[in-house]
Amino acid sequence: MVGGGVQTDNIVHRMAMEDKVPWYKKNNLRYLYFMLFPCLMGIEMTSGFDSQIINAVQIVPAWSEFFGHPTGGYKGILASALPLGAVIGLPFIPLLNDNLGRRWCVMFGSITMIVGSLIQGFAVNGPMYIVARLIIGFGLPYAIVAGSSLIGELAYPKERAILTSLFNAAYFIGAIVASAVTYGTQTIPSDWSWRVPSLLQMSPSLVQVALVLFLPESPRFLISKERYEEAFKILVKYHAEGDENSEFAKAEMAEIKTTIAIELEHSKRSWMDMINTPGNRRRVIVGSLLGVMSQLSGNVVISYYLGDILNLIGFTDPSFQAKYNIGNQCLGLVCAICTALLVMKFKRRTMFLTSISAILIIYVAWTISSAEAIVAGSKPAGKLCLFWIYAYQPAYNIGFNALTYTYLVEIFPYAMRARGISIFQFFGKAAQFFGTNVNPVGLDPNTGIGWKFLIVYCCWIAVEAFLMWWLWPETSNRTLEELTFLFEDFDRAHAATEAVEKEIHHSDIKHHEEANISETTSKDV
Repeated sequence: MVGGGVQTDNIVHRMAMEDKVPWYKKNNLRYLYFMLFPCLMGIEMTSGFDSQIINAVQIVPAWSEFFGHPTGGYKGILASALPLGAVIGLPFIPLLNDNLGRRWCVMFGSITMIVGSLIQGFAVNGPMYIVARLIIGFGLPYAIVAGSSLIGELAYPKERAILTSLFNAAYFIGAIVASAVTYGTQTIPSDWSWRVPSLLQMSPSLVQVALVLFLPESPRFLISKERYEEAFKILVKYHAEGDENSEFAKAEMAEIKTTIAIELEHSKRSWMDMINTPGNRRRVIVGSLLGVMSQLSGNVVISYYLGDILNLIGFTDPSFQAKYNIGNQCLGLVCAICTALLVMKFKRRTMFLTSISAILIIYVAWTISSAEAIVAGSKPAGKLCLFWIYAYQPAYNIGFNALTYTYLVEIFPYAMRARGISIFQFFGKAAQFFGTNVNPVGLDPNTGIGWKFLIVYCCWIAVEAFLMWWLWPETSNRTLEELTFLFEDFDRAHAATEAVEKEIHHSDIKHHEEANISETTSKDV
């Protein structure tokens, strides 16, 4: 089962890669890409903002006092209410996403998060704070599923992988802002030291509500609704710079139209589609595991409970912890952007396997250093732990941050994409909920097992590495339509290719006839 997948002639991908004009020299495509950032890239800023809000406010004395110095399960639910809300909302995402379109799904999710952020900022007790986070969590996956899909479906094939990889990089922008704001507000001698950052969590959503309708709708969504003329106009405007005679735009339209027609012919657009064939079942397994791995590869320990980790190894000063946290998030942003820009240079499996192997090595080294620092009282070992925590950032970013949404958009075809990414979100948020509740208990040196809890992660990460090697297919250097029948029979995979070849052949004949007519006219004159 290692690798695998039907191979087809990558005509449209090849045509796109042969286009030597860079995106920044194309007026319409440049406008589209710049609009993607405030409208869609900012969605993941909310995730990053939230992780650091919970991480940073725990250092703020006023927050701890307001909620009664939470520990154990209570402390866990204050953090994990958001992923729990996401799990509740996920089953309904495809109904909105596939019927009203990607943009309105982003709009709904963003408005929901604004409401939740307001309640969170003005919470009067713990239960109200938890309900507010449930509401934010409910809205977040609507925006994430639709936003990641829309980026992949609007992007020119040449830059698609880079843009979907940058989607996750925005997580660190939110994390940095949250860390810096909380560091700045922690000196406020009142509850506003944590209320201000809580209210600012709605900032990305406000931008999305204001701007998302200025983006075009997904051509694939329009084609699925038989709005062919609108879809072709979008492809022509952004992928052919307004040239209606563009061979690329016509070939791309033919490929998308044929592929979606074949998909919908074999799909009932229901949740049962996700398990009705061996290929779909493998997609679901990979998507589910990717969701679990993206949250249980040791990252939640650092994102949500860095203060507890630093306390264990003797770095208890709140000011140092806040500065160290900001530095860690800045490093994460640099790593995320660099790996996103390099994603076209390497194969997907290579990047994933490199990432998980590096994470395993770092976690083993970190565990050994923690044991020396805590058991033997070694100060150099404690400082070495600080290095391993920072070293985790590039290791995680190579695979999970750079490739998660790129890979999901690639392995799930159009008719399954909303449900597929929802399944990923379900298992990811469920794993996050589990981790945010279990981690503080496990890391507690009194009621838990302290540094030994890191050994559990070492064992699990080794299992993840094997599963990746065994199950992950290669998806690089193909368009979304060429990947649609990755696990299906040969005939379906080549039907779209034949449609593209027919369109190109038809264009060649038309151009030849026009040339002959022009030549004949010249002779007559």
